[in-house]
Amino acid sequence: MIKVKDLIFQYDKGGEQIVKGISTEIRDGMHVGIIGPTGCGKTTFVRHLNGLLTPTAGEVWVDGMHTADPVAVLKIRPRVGMVFQNPDNQIVGMTVEEDVAFGPGNLALPPIEIARRVQESLAMVGMEKQSKRSPHILSNGEKQLVAIAGVLAMKPRHIILDEPTTYLDPSARERVLHVVNRLHKEGITIVHVTHDMNEIARADRIIVLYEGRIAMEGTPSQVFGHVERLQDLGVGIPKIAEILWSLRETGLDVRTDIFSVEEACKEISSLITSQQKFH
Repeated sequence: MIKVKDLIFQYDKGGEQIVKGISTEIRDGMHVGIIGPTGCGKTTFVRHLNGLLTPTAGEVWVDGMHTADPVAVLKIRPRVGMVFQNPDNQIVGMTVEEDVAFGPGNLALPPIEIARRVQESLAMVGMEKQSKRSPHILSNGEKQLVAIAGVLAMKPRHIILDEPTTYLDPSARERVLHVVNRLHKEGITIVHVTHDMNEIARADRIIVLYEGRIAMEGTPSQVFGHVERLQDLGVGIPKIAEILWSLRETGLDVRTDIFSVEEACKEISSLITSQQKFH
């Protein structure tokens, strides 16, 4: 479990606080979406979860280990993988397999174990046929899949994704999200920072940050059901929920806690059928 208590962080001593007293818990196997307007502290917050940043005040615990402990951090980082917004910032190898092998290689694992992990990780993201290619000639979507494979090769219990689809076209975005959903189903904790509400509509929990604090927290239904509050915070809602909300504003008695096209069609069809019976 990841536990955050009264987290405060400022980059410069005496400077502005970027994170202002966040407390929360993320249990094993959860899919948590982190949203909020630009500049609210999302990236700064999640970089504390694997020890990339150390709190100015407060505490962060990962699986019982304190991130302020330099010895513990060496154990925390392989457990908490980080996928950044720009995959070019994570790629270091001359070939795809060399890049994926970089992490487990730093763990001083036997070569046969490293090779096994590389094969397994590339297979999980569907990039095993690209293993001999240079990552620098791949598309952005393929690069991001290689970055995820590199994280998977470390055998993490938790994965943080900091806006991983920002530079991707729709097709590549779907490939990455498919992999993320698969990893969650396999029991890996997912912490997903995004500006696209549709990406985390089916998350277990949503955390909304605003000016360095938690402004809202709950299930997608609980959070996205407060449309006006989210608008005040400068945060959107999933497109399906937005459409249903607009229909409700016209007087139609439809639910607004639905986030899939299939469920929305059923809801509208049911409403039409009931109105026809009434008339």
